[in-house]
Amino acid sequence: MTPAIASNPAPDSSTTVDVADVDADRLEQFYRDMLLIRRFEEKAGQLYGMGLIGGFCHLYIGQEAVAVGIQHALREGDSVITGYRDHGHMLVCEMDPRRVMAELTGRGTGYSKGKGGSMHMFSTEHKFY
Repeated sequence: MTPAIASNPAPDSSTTVDVADVDADRLEQFYRDMLLIRRFEEKAGQLYGMGLIGGFCHLYIGQEAVAVGIQHALREGDSVITGYRDHGHMLVCEMDPRRVMAELTGRGTGYSKGKGGSMHMFSTEHKFY
């Protein structure tokens, strides 16, 4: 499921960015963000297989570029609303990976105090619903 973005109107051609205009440092950050998502999701898959993540666990493996592209295109005031497979978005919007994993494993230090699990995480601070 693709996340819905509560946003300002769609940018016109004068505000779009051509990848050729993105500097090497930003491209490297995109790569690092995608790698963080992949490694996080691999670990979540292992923990789920071991029975340490209860309920469902919808992994984001193979969709890393979607979250990175969306999150880096957001502008001031934008919010993100996702359905399932939202872990990648959380990681790219600078939510703490330890707290995201704590949520997945049902711990009170998670973003929804361990009650939301994989599918019902949110952070008003990060405008992530």
